[in-house]
Amino acid sequence: MRAMDATTVLAVGDLILDEPEPASFFAPASAALAAGTIVIGHVEVPHTDSSEQRGTDVPARPADPAALRAVAGAGFGVVTLAGNHIADCGDKGVLDTVRHARDAGLAVAGAGADLDEAKRPAIVERNGLRVGVLSYNCVGPRESWATSAKPGCAYVHVLTHYELDHASPGGPPKVYTFADPDGLAAMARDIAALRADADVVCVSFHKGVGHTPAKVEQYERQVARAAVDAGADAVFGHHAHIMRGIEVYRGRPIYHGLGNFVTVTRALDPGDGDSPERQAWARRRTELYGFAPDPDMPFYPFHPESRNTAIAVCRFDASGALVEAGFVPCRIDDRGRPVPLGEHDGGGPVAEYVRRISREAGFGTGFAWRGGEVRIANEGDQMLGAGGANAGRDSRQENYEVRTLATDTPTVVTDAGGGT
Repeated sequence: MRAMDATTVLAVGDLILDEPEPASFFAPASAALAAGTIVIGHVEVPHTDSSEQRGTDVPARPADPAALRAVAGAGFGVVTLAGNHIADCGDKGVLDTVRHARDAGLAVAGAGADLDEAKRPAIVERNGLRVGVLSYNCVGPRESWATSAKPGCAYVHVLTHYELDHASPGGPPKVYTFADPDGLAAMARDIAALRADADVVCVSFHKGVGHTPAKVEQYERQVARAAVDAGADAVFGHHAHIMRGIEVYRGRPIYHGLGNFVTVTRALDPGDGDSPERQAWARRRTELYGFAPDPDMPFYPFHPESRNTAIAVCRFDASGALVEAGFVPCRIDDRGRPVPLGEHDGGGPVAEYVRRISREAGFGTGFAWRGGEVRIANEGDQMLGAGGANAGRDSRQENYEVRTLATDTPTVVTDAGGGT
């Protein structure tokens, strides 16, 4: 299927716009984002003029509401808001962020004046398809959660169980994580309801262990697979501020963590001095995660490996069937800007990084270059959309050359496209 025949959904990870001239950080990615019919990103911090700080977690400093216009100007159409920082500036911060996003022309999912609004999907119509997006926070804190009477975000409650499985009191325990069954069932009902009302369903999860390469916790597989079982066509993860691997489940792509996209902030700079909690966190981060940010990039206080990032690419035919899935490798440059890269202009190491962390997480996903994108294959090396997830659909056959990662051998694949 040719890209021009498809409805292309692009998704990126976290967005933090806390530096001057926010639009400039999107400039290198403008052409890649323009290729999307619908572009989804996660807004990580409140955009408000409120000075209230309410978070029990490390509180995020609010960003300028005007920065959301830069998000819309970069081509984004949908923003997800369900995350651990959305309520850090209190009720006003939640409501301001939702309002300013909508005023900028962005559809919003994941937060609102109460739980019903927070769970309401963003639905946009393009090329005759209704594309729905749901957004859930899986990492807490409870103070961020919406209720029937309190602004906040949609959520799935995740529990952590520690068990000492050897004779060594005080030794390191085995950690089990799992979603609360009632919350998981409620999420599945939300997705099933959206499935009945939309041609394409995307689900976004704020999940994972921060600043830790490769690791995917037990609950992350559980909630992502439950979303697919309930009807999701694609799952997008974020929160860890570093990429996670890509899984294929029942022919659907699960991007377990898209990492950072534009995330520029000095809030975690120990010299910033605006919050004792943030200063303490900046010091503790090195103890917990074994890294210190690059001193030449004080506006980018994240793990060195987090400069590998990607734009998820999912294409759907006129019926809403998934026909292609993959990603555009990107590298965050010294100015904090994500720069899309092709196979022969620096994208190889980023693509190999995604392949490696996917393998380390236990996923059997295959990857192969096609033009300027890396396509996803299932464990049998069947490209998604090429007789795999959507086998049996009437479609045009299109031959193209792909180049499997870690080899220079070209492979001709017959793609089941959906155009005319």
